[in-house]
Amino acid sequence: MTSSTPSTPAAKAAPKDPWDLPDVSGLVVGVLGGTGDQGRGLAYRLAKAGQKVIIGSRAADRAQEAAGEIGHGVEGADNADCARRSDIVIVAVPWDGHAKTLESLREELVGKLVVDCVNPLGFDKKGAYALKPEEGSAAEQAAQLLPDSRVTAAFHHLSAVLLQDASLEEIDTDVMVLGEERADVELVQALAGRIPGMRGVFAGRLRNAHQVESLVANLISVNRRYKAHAGLRVTDI
Repeated sequence: MTSSTPSTPAAKAAPKDPWDLPDVSGLVVGVLGGTGDQGRGLAYRLAKAGQKVIIGSRAADRAQEAAGEIGHGVEGADNADCARRSDIVIVAVPWDGHAKTLESLREELVGKLVVDCVNPLGFDKKGAYALKPEEGSAAEQAAQLLPDSRVTAAFHHLSAVLLQDASLEEIDTDVMVLGEERADVELVQALAGRIPGMRGVFAGRLRNAHQVESLVANLISVNRRYKAHAGLRVTDI
């Protein structure tokens, strides 16, 4: 009989560093709703950080005019052209036009990484309050409407005023990022990290997007009481 030599257990791979994020500097970012305050602010900050940015609008001439005002190499196009030419597409349209816009761009967004930053909110005499879409959240609505896209959610809690303030070199805030695939989430985290002062933080799957979107109503209340432009920081990470 021949004796067998015990096999040596394979060494376990070291866990991946959650802050080891991909290089996204060469990706083209499209911003649907790029002529609105939030979209314009995101376009400005990303372009200033060196990202190639295209803003989209229903009217190409309106997008081109806004792009010229933003500067930093930002281009303007109609929404369909913006979606086609971009690697990552940020959805920053008003909630009441969210579904219609995405339905009209389903073909152009096939295979694209889509980042939904829309907050379904209502307003009355008591202030802002969260709306609950039938699908659960704006991000989940986007995922249902865009079955052939890779939908994530991020950039909900950023002040449009601070984003557009050219006197500020940094924006002191974290960006909660949600999604189904780790690789997609990390791309969005890395994109957020391109803006000085920001970090992208993984915050769960899309089923958790409703409370992230809803928190904007609380931040609006904070801002009104304290005359501020509040953001969020996640501690101990």
